[in-house]
Amino acid sequence: MSMQDTVADMLTRIRNAQMAKKATVAMPSSKLRKSIADLLVSEGYLASAEVVEGEKGKNTLSIELRYFEGKPVIETLKRYSRPGLRQYRGKDEIPSVRQGMGVTIVSTSQGIMSDRAARAAGIGGEIIAFVA
Repeated sequence: MSMQDTVADMLTRIRNAQMAKKATVAMPSSKLRKSIADLLVSEGYLASAEVVEGEKGKNTLSIELRYFEGKPVIETLKRYSRPGLRQYRGKDEIPSVRQGMGVTIVSTSQGIMSDRAARAAGIGGEIIAFVA
């Protein structure tokens, strides 16, 4: 049986690993998942993300989670757009999270980027998730 929403699965694995106080979490890799993980690393929400070569071409994305004083750095991780109802917004309509204290992950024609980077580039796209 194939997975329908791989991004929601990724976010759920990260949330579950943080609730269980795990240091790392592993999942099947894809270009979209890797670019979202790289964005979260550059924004400071994750420690690292790397693709590990597996057997028969099955690569695994290994994510190292970040904690501060025993608490997860990510407080909220929520999927916004979903396969059944895609949410697209223009550059002026991209929502901000907690008055700019969080990050909105946007899929644009130039790749995955944060809401601040999308506004600076003057492009909109699909609102993938909110992180705070």
